[in-house]
Amino acid sequence: MAIRWLAILPPLVFLVGVFFANSVTPYVMGLPFLWFYISACVVFTALVMIVVYLLDPANKGPELQD
Repeated sequence: MAIRWLAILPPLVFLVGVFFANSVTPYVMGLPFLWFYISACVVFTALVMIVVYLLDPANKGPELQD
């Protein structure tokens, strides 16, 4: 159940956070703040999906035996 809540987090960060990050004037790493925020959200989404994959019990199959 916690995996589902964790998987819901990236879309919420994208959709809700854009309204608060909608600003051009502060430049971060040469990008307007909104572009930087969206780029950071993409990286954040990838990290969260890695955690979801690792926590998912369906991905814990039998170990390969040599």
